Amino acid sequence: MSRLAPEIAAFMRVAERGSFAAVASETGYTSSGVSRMITRLEDAIGAKLFFRSTRLLSLTPEGETFLPRARSILESIEIACGELSDVAEIPRGHIRLNCGTAYANHRLAPHLAKFTALYPHITLSISVADHRIDPVADRADVTIRVGDLVDSGLIAISLGSVGRVIAASPTYLAEHGEPRTSQDLLKHNCLLLNGFPHQATWPFREEGQATSVAVKGNLTSDSAETLLHLAVSGAGIVRLGDFLGADALASGRLVPLLTRIHEPGEQPITALVQAGRQSVPRIRALIQFLKSIH
Repeated sequence: MSRLAPEIAAFMRVAERGSFAAVASETGYTSSGVSRMITRLEDAIGAKLFFRSTRLLSLTPEGETFLPRARSILESIEIACGELSDVAEIPRGHIRLNCGTAYANHRLAPHLAKFTALYPHITLSISVADHRIDPVADRADVTIRVGDLVDSGLIAISLGSVGRVIAASPTYLAEHGEPRTSQDLLKHNCLLLNGFPHQATWPFREEGQATSVAVKGNLTSDSAETLLHLAVSGAGIVRLGDFLGADALASGRLVPLLTRIHEPGEQPITALVQAGRQSVPRIRALIQFLKSIH
């Protein structure tokens, strides 16, 4: 099977993209060239992997059975090559990355042009979601998590940390006043993230004592990015990650609040990778790059 690695890789991408043309456009092959690679693989294993028609390309039952095994074969080859490869090897191939909206837009996206310039042979697809996915079931090569981790058997690689700030727009403060103590927040409209109930309790340290306030508001969202825009528009007070609010705070669109007593609650930023995959050259290159931007 190792000699058929290119054909197996082509099979997996065709299964994901749904057409020979789509895979041809990202690999440099022609559509007929990709089709011939699939035919060679089918001849080698003695089974048809795709139903082909002028309008439809879909996996046969044999193709459905072979797909997870093909993935396992390629991963084993990649891990072995990564462990034995020379440091000068050029990283290449496709990476599936999953992360939250705030991280994607405010930490990752501003730097990706540099990554693609450094590694022109790596293609990257970014899945953005503010709910936590299953990296194995969703086949993410690298998953970025902010906060504490649940033991999952995945390799956890530290990228840095993020603190939080409490802020509101000048417009909101002009209309509703500025909170001076943590208890003042109970009189204000606070913007909250769905799905993370612990984030509705904001931590403080007043007169040397750790305290917390369970805040409330009339607007919630499952998107941290949406909460940022709501706060900038004057909808309420928000507690958000420092890199998410950095531009708005620097420009004065948001004003930091309760800075003397608020506990920023530093949380780790972690990359999760399946065991052994961290040695694959393209995965290793991405992890090193992510560390460099923190």
